[in-house]
Amino acid sequence: MKHFIFLGIITTLLVSCNVSPQHIEYGTDACHYCNMAIVDRQHASQLVTTKGKAFKYDATECMIHSLQDELKDTEIALYLTADFNQPGQLMDATMASYLVSDQVASPMGANLSAFENEKAARTAKEKFTGEVFSWEEIQNYLKQ
Repeated sequence: MKHFIFLGIITTLLVSCNVSPQHIEYGTDACHYCNMAIVDRQHASQLVTTKGKAFKYDATECMIHSLQDELKDTEIALYLTADFNQPGQLMDATMASYLVSDQVASPMGANLSAFENEKAARTAKEKFTGEVFSWEEIQNYLKQ
């Protein structure tokens, strides 16, 4: 009997620590950092901790500021951001390239958009102008 109880506890722990993105309910979910409603599918982002807790954001800049402030000591498993060219599709934020352009407004005013790769970001730069950044570079750019 003790084995069944122990097995049940272990199973519950494993299921409750599911490290995967949560669906963003656009227009309903609020940004963890600024508390604005998440409505823009081209700029939304999400962090998922190693324990499976998801934090949703209305903009990549909110996600980065949250990482720099309140979550700086939190173990993060997934860094996700929306692909500007595929609204609503989250991708690995650490592998994305970022364009900061005054011609493309983002929800919090950093004019920051994420792209699948550097080529896509440079193509957008040709259309909108601006500056292209890597994941590490955009974090430094947004340092508070």
